[in-house]
Amino acid sequence: MSIKRYGTEGGKGTGGQDLPFARAVEADGWLYVSGQVPMINGEVVAGNIIAQSEQAIQNLLAILSEAGYGSEHVVRCGVWLEDPRDFSSFNAVFRKHFGEHPPARACIVSSMVVDCKVEIDCVAYKTPSS
Repeated sequence: MSIKRYGTEGGKGTGGQDLPFARAVEADGWLYVSGQVPMINGEVVAGNIIAQSEQAIQNLLAILSEAGYGSEHVVRCGVWLEDPRDFSSFNAVFRKHFGEHPPARACIVSSMVVDCKVEIDCVAYKTPSS
């Protein structure tokens, strides 16, 4: 099995903290993308659930693209919302990006480690290149 790691430098979290994990790991066509929150350069974007969902999904899609995958390759997403009242608004943003190729998904309400409203991760698959 071949394994490739993306973003092993870990990037920066809130307060400039070095993150101890890869943004994504690819293994034999499977891509596991770490949870993405609505951050740009280590700072959570201000805004409501729509703005934060858009940024978190954009971060996820950027990692997919870096690894050569697209939203059509996403098999499953995990979503964490801080407030259950944001479910409908989050779904509208999610549908905008995954509507043509909806993945399986779990969505739970949870306290966030970072001061934000949403986190999303995913697993994607495409046939490995020879």
